[in-house]
Amino acid sequence: MKEQEIYNVLFLCTGNSARSILAEAILNRRGEGRFRAYSAGSQPAGTVNPFAVTLLKRLGYQTARLASKSWDEFASPGAPQIDFVFTVCDNAGQEVCPIWPGHPMTAHWGIADPAAITGTDEQKHAAFETAYDALNRRIKSFLELPLANADQASLRRRLNEIGEARMQNA
Repeated sequence: MKEQEIYNVLFLCTGNSARSILAEAILNRRGEGRFRAYSAGSQPAGTVNPFAVTLLKRLGYQTARLASKSWDEFASPGAPQIDFVFTVCDNAGQEVCPIWPGHPMTAHWGIADPAAITGTDEQKHAAFETAYDALNRRIKSFLELPLANADQASLRRRLNEIGEARMQNA
């Protein structure tokens, strides 16, 4: 892996309106100076979910640059070279998660889709907070990895463990 460079990370989901947007915002804040996060979707919704925007604003994030976009943008000429790709679709939810071509390190970090919650606004806000908390814990674990001196097999195993873990503590 790179040493003393910025790692580019792409979070992928189907609609790119909630989970991948949350992950992009979290990593850009927590990993500033070491990481540059992006998000995209295989079938982008075209807008960021308003519950995601509300949550991020409440937590002090800048949201003006967040946008739902196609993953095709990251496969076109001039796109940033991606070092890590994390799919955040919930594999138990029967969603089709995109597969990223190329050679970045990949892992699946499935998160239940808060945008799929029906019910009261309070229940929807709670679902977004749950997704945010899960992503925040996984990103915290990712940031603690010794990327510059980890061998690829160990790093791949650890990235998968982060996605599989039921982490209760932040």
